[in-house]
Amino acid sequence: MNITQEISQEAMNSKMSSLALETDAMGSEIYLALGLSELSKGIPEAPRVLSLLSLLLERYVQKNEKLMETTKKRGTITIFHGLRAPTLSIRQYIERIFKYSSCSPSCFVVAHIYLDRYLQKVDVYLTSLNVHRLLITSVMIAAKFVDDAFFNNAYYAKVGGVSTAEMNSLEMDFLFSLDFRLHVTVDAFRRNCVQLEKEASNAYPIERPIQVCGLKEGWQSKGEVEDGAKFRRFSCGAV
Repeated sequence: MNITQEISQEAMNSKMSSLALETDAMGSEIYLALGLSELSKGIPEAPRVLSLLSLLLERYVQKNEKLMETTKKRGTITIFHGLRAPTLSIRQYIERIFKYSSCSPSCFVVAHIYLDRYLQKVDVYLTSLNVHRLLITSVMIAAKFVDDAFFNNAYYAKVGGVSTAEMNSLEMDFLFSLDFRLHVTVDAFRRNCVQLEKEASNAYPIERPIQVCGLKEGWQSKGEVEDGAKFRRFSCGAV
């Protein structure tokens, strides 16, 4: 049992009462609009929260990289930084995580909260070189803390395009950077949903997609092994 699983089990009773959205709340307009409502289940397309989160992260990355280019700042280099950014866009990467991890749409809201906490604690710029490792790590931790069922680190590593050893290191670094503060109140969750919706309404065109992570044929997911469907493997690039 890894450290996040231990925290998740210890916090199960409290987080079920504080973070789990009740039926009335889940029927609200904002949750329905983001694809978080129970009413959204069974809809074939990806929940809207994925596209809004990817748009927001693309804007953050572009803003930061322009600032760093203008000011000649390099920023803090962390374990999440790669040497280059290959070929998969942030949106494609988020949709890949959603497709193969089977985590709830709410995990992506919680992951965004965790990501914001991390960036504030570490004081690092979000760029095309670190956003993908930060995404897979924050979503994995959110899934362990929020969802009733989740995969092990080796599986998330394959989904994210990193090795199991690197996935373990990323998780530990992320958790210690957050001081293991994984609790998210219902109010904080709701505010983050409103922020995502507000940012979408103020959206401007992305000048260029962030290119990351080239795909390669490879292993299969647990469910798709049974179905006989191919699961595409990729590498998130050298660190």
